[in-house]
Amino acid sequence: MARGVVADHFAPAPPSCLGVAVSGGSDSLALLHLLNDWRVAGGPALRVATVDHDLRAESAAEAAAVARICAALGLAHDTLRWHGEEGGGNLPDRARRGRYRLLAGWARAHGLGDVAIGHTSDDLAETFLMRLARGSGVDGLSAMRARWQAGGVTFHRPMLALGREQLRDMLRARGVGWVDDPTNADPGYARTQARAVLAALAPLGLDSATLTESAQRLAEARAALAHHARQAAGALASVEAGDLLLAREGFSALPDETARRLLIAGLRWLTGAAYPPRGTAMDDFLGAARDGRRMTLRGCVLSADKVHIRLGREYNAVAGLRAPATALWDGRWRAAGDGEAEIAALGPEGLCACPDWRAGGLPHASALAAPGLWRGDTLIAAPLHGWANGWRIALERPLAAFCDIVIGH
Repeated sequence: MARGVVADHFAPAPPSCLGVAVSGGSDSLALLHLLNDWRVAGGPALRVATVDHDLRAESAAEAAAVARICAALGLAHDTLRWHGEEGGGNLPDRARRGRYRLLAGWARAHGLGDVAIGHTSDDLAETFLMRLARGSGVDGLSAMRARWQAGGVTFHRPMLALGREQLRDMLRARGVGWVDDPTNADPGYARTQARAVLAALAPLGLDSATLTESAQRLAEARAALAHHARQAAGALASVEAGDLLLAREGFSALPDETARRLLIAGLRWLTGAAYPPRGTAMDDFLGAARDGRRMTLRGCVLSADKVHIRLGREYNAVAGLRAPATALWDGRWRAAGDGEAEIAALGPEGLCACPDWRAGGLPHASALAAPGLWRGDTLIAAPLHGWANGWRIALERPLAAFCDIVIGH
């Protein structure tokens, strides 16, 4: 039955070769064995990776143990080492982001478009409680995604309908042991606390199955909200010189939840950020958009005129960025032309060197943050302001990418 659940996740067109992330814990080892059963029965070829976070003395030996299990099954295995280089966030969050970055790079290097992860219904329920404690809304409380894309790879969670104890029973029946990460019992971690709360709530009927069902219902609501927001984005959004414009009259008529989604997607589209702002920041931002007030958030500037709400980059957020003309600047812009030059924001000096910048129609804040071409301290071209001087500059993150963020938010 469990193998059928996993195989059904990939129907109707499973990949010919599938990557599998295996840590040595019970969940990922169960996933490995279920997928290997499927492989033997005619399913996809498998290649396995273990991420060694190097946070415990035993981690290297645990990765080696997974390699031996894979060798016994006739499967290729690679160990990926994380060195704690991800910046910002607490340790579990940094390790998680580092893990997915390493797995995506590994998958691309081996021509794998899909990687399976061993999360279960217990993980889903624990995550629900952790997000509930943070006051999350529909998006945060909705079910962990069964599949998502990152780094050019599709990640899969094919075991979200299966419980941890059920999978451990399967491993016991096969005589397969697993590693229990001691951090899973450390009360200092939020997930450990959520696991304890879940056990205490079970007698009231608030067990993993119940919370999983609630999360899945919220996921359906989330999809409906995203669909409505995508329709609104298509009707209201346009791009001017890299700024996102939202038709003000139409925006004013949107429900708060839909309007908030458009603003969040706009911030992420401009900055490339993986996560939206938390807490009351987005409430304040939405209020400013409704009122037509100027406000900065996450390196972006919100402003409005009678026709549009405008989201653009804040000059201070890009003032120190400089890149060769052919390189990607601020994650969005690339230039082409004759000779050597660098892309950098125009700033006050650039605007002084480009006296006709007002002819482009951009507000002063947007003009300051707009890219220009420089040789040393000399501005040689400002294509967005009508002074091309043999250079072209292109926005590499088009409006379609904004719409994708809206639907995938």
